[in-house]
Amino acid sequence: MEVWHIWVIVALLFVIVEIFTSDFSVICLSFGCLGGAIGAACDVEFKWQMLLFAAATFLAFVFVRPLLKRLLSRKGGDLRTNADALIGRVAVVSESIEPALQKGRVAVDGDDWKAISEDDEPIAKGERVVIVSRESVILTVKKL
Repeated sequence: MEVWHIWVIVALLFVIVEIFTSDFSVICLSFGCLGGAIGAACDVEFKWQMLLFAAATFLAFVFVRPLLKRLLSRKGGDLRTNADALIGRVAVVSESIEPALQKGRVAVDGDDWKAISEDDEPIAKGERVVIVSRESVILTVKKL
């Protein structure tokens, strides 16, 4: 196994680690390893390989990381995940929403959620509603 193979293997390991992080820092080290691999493939001394590693890592931090963060993150930094991503989505009432009886359910993306009406008005089964908020496992909805 040649030295440049080791650089590439380490670069791939950094890519795998980056999958589990969201900061795009570790991926910059991968770019550095690729710089070292190029140096090793050109048969330069190890100290020059390390210098290429450092330079490529620095350039990745300066140019690649900000680009990735800008391209892969939402505008305004409002990234909603899990159940919070339901807010603003359209759902169908699967069980009539009756505020007086505190019962009702909606279906969205194949999941069934307990729901209440935003304006305390009953909503018939089969009507389309928009999800306006979520509190624990209860969605607050309003008619479209």
